[in-house]
Order: sequence, then C-alpha cells, then structure tokens
Amino acid sequence: MSVGLLIITHERIANAIVDTAVHMLGRSPLQVSVLPAPRDCDPDALRAEAFEHIDRLDTGAGVLVITDIYGSTPSNVACSLVDGERVLAVSGINLPMLVRVMNYPQLSLGELAEKAVSGGRDGVFACRSDA
Repeated sequence: MSVGLLIITHERIANAIVDTAVHMLGRSPLQVSVLPAPRDCDPDALRAEAFEHIDRLDTGAGVLVITDIYGSTPSNVACSLVDGERVLAVSGINLPMLVRVMNYPQLSLGELAEKAVSGGRDGVFACRSDA
C-alpha cells in the first residue's frame, strides 16, 4: 500500500510534468491522478472533483496533493483538502520535486510530503558560466 498522488495545476501543467517524470523513470511507482484547473473554473466544483480523485487514490496510506503556485485557485483548493491525516498538500511543483516523490513510493504520507518539499527546493540551482 502506497500513498496516492493528486496533482492540481492550472490548465495542462500537471499533464506535462507527470508525462515527463514518467518518461524519465520509465514508469510511475505511485498511483497518480491529474486535475487541471481551467482559467474559468468554479473553485467549489474543482474541490468536489478533487475529493472524488482522493477517494479513488486513497488505498489506506493517504493522498499527497501537489499544486503549482501558492495562493492560486489550484493551491487554495489543495489547501482546503488538507486534514493532517489522510490528505497533505505541497505547493510549488517542479520536475525535481515530482521525480523525488516518485523515487520514494515506500514512504509514509508525512515523509513523502517532506521529500516533495526538499526535492523541489534542492532541485533549484543557478547556472553559472565557467568563463
């Protein structure tokens, strides 16, 4: 039994980042569901749909919700889902974060949320010229 992963982002961001991570890893070691938020979405409808995804994803280990930019509609919806036991959320998705999460499918929900944050943060570097 592993944590389910729900990714809520603006438009097609989630599809692109999940497809890329799965391509890099060769498979998805976690059950993943994507929920795109259209520009004109109704937050209450998006929240209801997110709960449907969570119910499908949760096999007993909980669901980690990852979203794009903190304070946006997808993030606000994700934060409203958090209950501290069954659902945790992390905002600021990037490819290093998602790959890190997918590399640790055996972790608990809390540990996976921490791994998401460290993967996102540690995967950001300033590229410098050697010249």
